Amino acid sequence: MISIKKYAAIDIGSNAMRLLVVNIIEKSGKETQFSKSALVRVPIRLGQDAFTVGEICEDNIERMIDAMKAFKLLMKVHKVEKYMACATSAMREAYNGKEVVEIIKKKSDIKIEIIDGKKEAAIIASTDLHYLLKTEQTYLYVDVGGGSTEFSLFSGGKMVASKSFKAGTVRLLNEVVSEIVWQEIEKWIKTHTEAYDRISLIGSGGNINKIFKMSGKLQDKPLSYIYMNSQYAFLNSLTYEQRISELGLNPDRADVIVPAIRVYLNAMKWSGARNIYVPKIGLSDGIVKALYYKKIQ
Repeated sequence: MISIKKYAAIDIGSNAMRLLVVNIIEKSGKETQFSKSALVRVPIRLGQDAFTVGEICEDNIERMIDAMKAFKLLMKVHKVEKYMACATSAMREAYNGKEVVEIIKKKSDIKIEIIDGKKEAAIIASTDLHYLLKTEQTYLYVDVGGGSTEFSLFSGGKMVASKSFKAGTVRLLNEVVSEIVWQEIEKWIKTHTEAYDRISLIGSGGNINKIFKMSGKLQDKPLSYIYMNSQYAFLNSLTYEQRISELGLNPDRADVIVPAIRVYLNAMKWSGARNIYVPKIGLSDGIVKALYYKKIQ
């Protein structure tokens, strides 16, 4: 006999909002399986507000309310048993973030938790990586979002260090990431990785997923530093319009993809990693698994 549960995660990021619905398949004596049932992505760039003027504008509040009402209905149709909605960097920094949360609760009956960088990194790290992590190897997990980037170092199959930095793609696009932040990231990576001989990167986030898809590689094969560098040069040589018309990138992906690769390249350079694995996981997956294993309520 098998038992199937349906859980959902709502990720309110700085570049987009996502609803992930997951089938959780339980069978006696077998490992629990997590299978994606549906994923909806809405390109509401909250970071454009939060990182430039410091508040979420009225228009985007209305769009968020509409999106949350839609997510609520979709979860009802999918018969979702349990869900959690998390807001990250943009909502953390908007001075009206808590007010927006209250408005959305009243209008859509969805409760949003604004999580700090530490909790965000912990939830992302709770994604089940054991199938990818070889216990004798060391990995630097890099999740590049719109407002922040989370770094987690794994060695011996366990997480040994984790840190969140305000260096996301929307911030970089708006040129609000200072040289000091880059220096702090470089120092953190070098300090925590210098004791290890060989390190590989694990990349998550919509931009690295897109780069991986464009590469045509098999899921278990990594992308090399050389490939990432060539893609950075290639994409940087194209205009925003060309990335949309010639490569078919979504308008809200075509501009942030270049600064995203820059973050991954720097992480590879400073850690000495020559390869990056892209397992297609992120905050949404982490929320579902953390909910299931009762790591969050």
